[in-house]
Amino acid sequence: MAFKKLFASVGIGGASVETLLSEPNVLPGGVVHGEVRIQGGSVEQEIQGLSVGLQGKVEVESEDREMLRDIEFHRQQLGGAFTLQAGTTHVVPFALEIPWETPVTTFLGHQLTGMHVGVSTELAIARAVDSSDLDPVNVHPLPAQQAILDAFGALGFRFKSADLEQGVIRGTRQRLPFYQEIEFFAPPQYRGLSQVELSFVADSRTMDVVLEMDKKGGLFTGGGDSYRCFQVDLERFDQTDWSGYLNQWLAEVGGKRNWF
Repeated sequence: MAFKKLFASVGIGGASVETLLSEPNVLPGGVVHGEVRIQGGSVEQEIQGLSVGLQGKVEVESEDREMLRDIEFHRQQLGGAFTLQAGTTHVVPFALEIPWETPVTTFLGHQLTGMHVGVSTELAIARAVDSSDLDPVNVHPLPAQQAILDAFGALGFRFKSADLEQGVIRGTRQRLPFYQEIEFFAPPQYRGLSQVELSFVADSRTMDVVLEMDKKGGLFTGGGDSYRCFQVDLERFDQTDWSGYLNQWLAEVGGKRNWF
């Protein structure tokens, strides 16, 4: 299907570009299929390059303030140079690989608030590069990620927000220049806990799960954080009771600090 039409005029002659995704739903480590259609303008043009890539809107700290910036984290060339005849249509199919670390944007059929990830198209003509708008993709959780998210839901945690933050989580297998944080409000039974922040960093076999607990601040006491990172096998994740595992860890950390 044509998920979203992207149009851009490039150089003299008015060549236009339309990118169509055959299926916008994908898992990390999967492939997005589609095609780029280049419509020739009124004159012949030399196309020097065509590529598609993935881009996300990332929170970046700059001079004591935070700002959102579009950061590309994967690009794939589509063939070499060619001549685009006037008035003709040149169609280039593609299969864009999705990195394992690509952030989740969709959960249980709903778009995660704060997530903006999509496919961008670049066409180079006469040493000028024109980039299209983003064609959004829906990145669904891996089964192992789904199990962890479901466990938080079973324990009563409520989704708050999600964002992408520039930087590296030390001690993980992270390769991208940013990471995703999914934030949950804590349920009443964890009375000393404000929220939990969750990050996934996966490769083809294993996933690092990073948890950070935020303590509620009182009138005479400030808040405090507690951090944990553990690994999950993407093939054997279903051998663990994740609700029980997370509840035990939360209880242990909260008990040691007299939070609960």
